[in-house]
Order: sequence, then structure tokens, then C-alpha cells
Amino acid sequence: MADLRHIESWIFDLDNTLYEAECQLFAQIDARMTSYIRERLSLPHDEARRIQKDYYVRYGTTMSGLMHEHQVEPDHFLDYVHDIDLAQIQPNLALAEALTALPGYKYIYTNGSTKHAENVARALGVFDLFDDVFDIKAAKYTPKPKRAPYEQFVAQYDLDPERSVMFEDLSQNLEIPHRLGMTTVLVCSDAAWLSDEPLEKRPARAGEAGEHIHFETNDLTAFLTNATTSRSTALTA
Repeated sequence: MADLRHIESWIFDLDNTLYEAECQLFAQIDARMTSYIRERLSLPHDEARRIQKDYYVRYGTTMSGLMHEHQVEPDHFLDYVHDIDLAQIQPNLALAEALTALPGYKYIYTNGSTKHAENVARALGVFDLFDDVFDIKAAKYTPKPKRAPYEQFVAQYDLDPERSVMFEDLSQNLEIPHRLGMTTVLVCSDAAWLSDEPLEKRPARAGEAGEHIHFETNDLTAFLTNATTSRSTALTA
């Protein structure tokens, strides 16, 4: 069982982390990105798809590639790709209870937009439980896993990395937090991913974690519940 009694700042990625990847919500965003590139660059579907995944690998996000290569206006792109149906997301009362029980500060840190984070977190019934959202715009459009936005995040909220924990579904996005001194938790999934998704960009499955991962879980709610339970037990022992 994870011992997180020292933690005072809880940092969560959004997509495929706060909600289960199996709901395939991100598949809608993925398809919208292909559609955006196809329309913006007047390309056939297959070529738009190839560029999307190429930029994702080379620049960290598809949007960063489009900004560098085609001067795409980021907010326009974000509004377009996050225009999705949230019907798959239902209120998660157990997650809300687990988050409420966490002591200290809670943040969402996403490569997406604050608007998207708010929409998804409200659908889950947990948005009001977070102290703030640090989005790609706040990060000056520099995406995870680059080091600069993590350092900016730590400075902006005056965090002590040694007393912070970060939850992510992408292993490489936890490498810098680990180097900064944070506790790292990889949220794993057995969800079926599209065949053209780059291997290094797919959410990890259980057992695939590297040395920079302290804990892994395929059930975020249970992990958080156990973390607060162990803390309470230790305090009353």
C-alpha cells in the first residue's frame, strides 16, 4: 500500500487519468484533431492522420507541431478538438469522496485547455474539489513532457516537490516530476488503442512502468482511498 502521509500537493493529469480510458472519450478528441488538420491543410484523411501522429511524437503534442509548422492559432485548435460529446462521462461519486478526503492542495495539470478540463471535471462531479487548473496556455503552450512547464508549475504554486505527487497515464510525462523530487503514480489501462497510436505515446499497461515510477494503479479511486486510509490509520495508531 502506498504511503503518502507526507504529501501536501496532489497533481492530476486530466484525459485518461481522472476518467477511465476505457470510455474512449479521448478517441473523439483524436478524431477531431485529424479532421482539423484535414480541413486546415486541405489534405486527404490518411495524410492528415500521418501528420497528426508525426507532430505528436516530434513536438510533444499535435498542436505544438501545427503551431511551429503552420502557424496555427492554438486557442482555435483547442476549441475545435475539444468540441466533443461528454455523454460517456458520468458523475463519479466514489472519486469525489476520495478527492474530498485528500489533505492539502489539488491541481489539474493538462496539455489541454482549462475549458476542456472544467467540462470533463464537472461531468465527473469533481471540478469544485480542485484548487486550480494549469493548462497548456498557462504553460505558454509548451507541453509535457518538456521540463520548462513543470518548473513553471512548481514555481507558480510554490510547491515543495518532495511533498507533491503526480498522477499520469503517460509514463514519459512522469520522468521530469521524478527528477524534480515528486512522488509519481502511473495510472494504467487495458483500453484498446488505435493501431496508429505511437507506442511511446500510449497509456502504459500494468507492469510497463520504468524506474521513475514509484507506484502504478489501474484504479485511481481505490488508490486514493487506500492512500487516505493508510494516513488515517497511521495518525491514530
